[in-house]
Amino acid sequence: MKILKALIKKEFLQIIRDPSSIIIAFILPLISILIYMYGINLDTVKVTVGIKNDDPSVEVQTLVKSFGHSKYVRSKVYDNESSLSEDIVRSKLKGGVIIPNDFSSKLSRKQTGDLLIITDGSEVNTANYVQNYASQIANKWLFTSKHAPYASKTIVNPQMRVWYNQDLDSHYFILPGSIAITMTLIGILLTALVVAREWERGTMESLLTTRVRKIDIVLSKYIPYFTLGMLSMMFNVFMCTVVFQIPFRGNLLVLFGVSGLFLFTSLGIGLLISSVLKNQFLASQVSLGIAFLPALLLSGLMFPINSMPLFFQHLTRILPPRYYITFIESEFMAGTIWEIVLLNSVFLTVLGLILFGLVYKKTDMRLTK
Repeated sequence: MKILKALIKKEFLQIIRDPSSIIIAFILPLISILIYMYGINLDTVKVTVGIKNDDPSVEVQTLVKSFGHSKYVRSKVYDNESSLSEDIVRSKLKGGVIIPNDFSSKLSRKQTGDLLIITDGSEVNTANYVQNYASQIANKWLFTSKHAPYASKTIVNPQMRVWYNQDLDSHYFILPGSIAITMTLIGILLTALVVAREWERGTMESLLTTRVRKIDIVLSKYIPYFTLGMLSMMFNVFMCTVVFQIPFRGNLLVLFGVSGLFLFTSLGIGLLISSVLKNQFLASQVSLGIAFLPALLLSGLMFPINSMPLFFQHLTRILPPRYYITFIESEFMAGTIWEIVLLNSVFLTVLGLILFGLVYKKTDMRLTK
């Protein structure tokens, strides 16, 4: 029993003295629980919808105001249809509602009034929300208007127009978005083990006895995994476009250029974790907990960012996958939109250079300090 007690005491002391055990047992689960609790909402989404009203009647103005009073819709009124369409293309709007000039007159004659509802099909779930919210708001307005006695006969008929993804096939945005997850796996999870493995196996000590420079060590970690990541990118694009017949409306040079910037940024995150921790197991767990899982859950691929609380919406602004997923889904579904390309490229470039500088600074060239 004395031996058993001694061993148990030793294990407890080892756990207390090893910060990685505390992190894995408490910190990482806490991060996951907080994300699942406050960052993910599958119930409702607040969407931004543009309203173009061609009917001059005072009565229809109350319908326009009804969109602004909904807690699920953020409405913006437009004077011309072209501006509304441009904002949908630029992802500033998730949809649009166009009220024709004969809408109220048809209702007065107890005829069917048509509403044109335009949705961005590159995000299937959000497109469904836009259609459902617009239809419900219009029908609720009908039952509170002077046409309520005829509501059972006079129907507001939503005319749906889905852009980019007419069939609302979720694979059209899930598969391009999955490329970002693959690039994150290669860029963060794999490289998080690179430097740590060198220290654990003792090869770093042998390397430091040579005349190798710090920049050589850093670049020797970046270049092979960057090459691997771009080859994986080519394979994924081939699978999406050729094997699974996902439509691609963008430019391949632009696609691979921005993908290279995202991979460069992801490599920096993984190598920074590996350089700081110098422990494979801890590095893998930390990269999974603070890099990969938040990127998967908070990037907008699985769950709409608009459905998250404001804190998590702002938190997603520092996550590279958010910008890359926005770009790659737009590149596949809508084509090259330079405003989206430039905005995301600037962020990824700046963050990638900052991370490269941190990796260089944290690369230790001495066995002891």
